[in-house]
Amino acid sequence: MKRIEAAFAGGLTLPTHKSVSSEETAPQVPLPERLFLPLQQHIGLPAEPLVEVGERVRKGQPIAQPGGYVSLPLHASTSGRVADIGDYPVPHQDIRSAPCIVIEADGEDRWHDIQPTPAFEEVEPMRLQHLIRECGIAGLGGAGFPTHVKVREGVENAVDTLIINGVECEPYITCDDRLIREKAHYVVAGTRMIAHAVQARRSIIAVEEDMPEAAAALERHLSDDVELVSVQTRYPAGGEKQLVQTLTGKEVPSGGLAIHVGVIVHNVATAAAVYRAVTRGEPMVSRYVTVTGDVRRPRNLQVLLGTPVADCLRLCEGRDYEQGRIVVGGPMMGSRLHDNRVPVTKTVNCILVRDAPKPEPEQPCIRCGRCMEACPVQLMPQELHRLIRHGDLDGARALHLFDCIECGCCAYVCPSYIPLVRDYRLAKAEIAERERRREGADRARARFVARERRLRRERNRELGELPSASQQEKAAYVQEAVARARRHRNERPPGNG
Repeated sequence: MKRIEAAFAGGLTLPTHKSVSSEETAPQVPLPERLFLPLQQHIGLPAEPLVEVGERVRKGQPIAQPGGYVSLPLHASTSGRVADIGDYPVPHQDIRSAPCIVIEADGEDRWHDIQPTPAFEEVEPMRLQHLIRECGIAGLGGAGFPTHVKVREGVENAVDTLIINGVECEPYITCDDRLIREKAHYVVAGTRMIAHAVQARRSIIAVEEDMPEAAAALERHLSDDVELVSVQTRYPAGGEKQLVQTLTGKEVPSGGLAIHVGVIVHNVATAAAVYRAVTRGEPMVSRYVTVTGDVRRPRNLQVLLGTPVADCLRLCEGRDYEQGRIVVGGPMMGSRLHDNRVPVTKTVNCILVRDAPKPEPEQPCIRCGRCMEACPVQLMPQELHRLIRHGDLDGARALHLFDCIECGCCAYVCPSYIPLVRDYRLAKAEIAERERRREGADRARARFVARERRLRRERNRELGELPSASQQEKAAYVQEAVARARRHRNERPPGNG
């Protein structure tokens, strides 16, 4: 195994708090009475229901279809009855509730008819891409980008390097570490399957240097076709662009994607999910989740999607916590829950219980430059802050606001306690809303123009269908009209002009 120093600019060395949850084997959370499955658990368009209230379903059965290309199907996490389809609490920082399919479990956990794909090496890459989509696999590192979209990019572009990301750089989170220790074979085999799907020339699995047990588990299953690399523990070393730069020396351009430099990045849990999909035909219905912080028994759990967060906390000898103490994700990039009834989804990798830090009074920016030194994307956070506070969103966008990965390094080091990341998120949301309104106006304008053209064509068609008059008849008609106008003018009394 090769060890590499983190090669990106900025970043922070943070207390990890990982050993408290990483040492115990991850048990399965008991089947809850009801599972709440949001129709949108991924970046892109939400899924569209395929079932009706009262319908019986089996585990792994498709219950919602993709709403578009950048979308994913949804599958039942267990067998039972569809109890409701409606709005319920969801783990989202900006949305309190969203459409969900509620399944009342029957306790039998019976599987739907699923089929494996034998000899994946002989299967066409496009077939694997289709399978990955049909199994509803999204990136499990937290972003939730539909995996088939990245795989399709690899099919259509030359992929030099496939990176399987096991670098859990944010404090407290250990679900990938635990997954690798318990299912290293899944990760390695899934890596080979994705490599075949994108026809990658080189495959790398990357872990952090503070994950020696995980690295040892992987090494037992490796051969020359997959490299194992240990990366320096430094936040945010697991960010996609930062990891690409560290492992390949290539810098993803502003506004660009890793595929633009011949690289595709997937999470280790995603690779394990691909393994399940190929070898068993099993769709994504569960994931590993870290439950840690102020609970009596911090640990990792294997959780069915749709399981309420409260059930996970009880298994870790937690309790019902007051609002604002529970964070989904890590302390740097996570969001606080407004309701512990929200379900575990494809993007929930950690449930962290901790007191919200007492907010310090915000002070004016002293332009010390610490935020710029810490920024791993080499932005100018203080200048972005100034532009946003002055309402110059176009100026902030020109300074690459959308390259910000919202890692929180700038806010963490700010001596004036300015909520920089909050400002950036709000600005991004406002710019996106403006663009939606502009696109809506453009679409309305295009529809109006198309309608006018259609009406004009119809009028011309009607005129064209009238009997055609000869030139002589037309000339006679014009002369008669002119004569009538002259007679009318000559007949008017004087003074009535």
